[in-house]
Amino acid sequence: MPIIYHITTKPEWESARKKGYYESAALREEGFIHCCEERQIEDVIRRYFMDKTNLMKLVIDSGKLTSQLIYDWSPSIEDTFPHVYGPINLDAVISVEDIPR
Repeated sequence: MPIIYHITTKPEWESARKKGYYESAALREEGFIHCCEERQIEDVIRRYFMDKTNLMKLVIDSGKLTSQLIYDWSPSIEDTFPHVYGPINLDAVISVEDIPR
């Protein structure tokens, strides 16, 4: 299955490790967790995370997800993005990388 990515912060990742699963404010507010493909990472960081520090990139094996993965069209950017409709189980996260800033 394809590898997808999610950008988060170190405190949010540490919280997920303690809980045993990852969820974001977007999951509660919009019903899904925003993810992206590798080619979309830099643009996502530029658009949504320029004022954030302590960023982490979750590398996710979409084949291991226990929540539903749907690729949704974003008309504002005219591109398709992977969205996870539920928490991300930690065993689907195959690596976590610091994003230097």
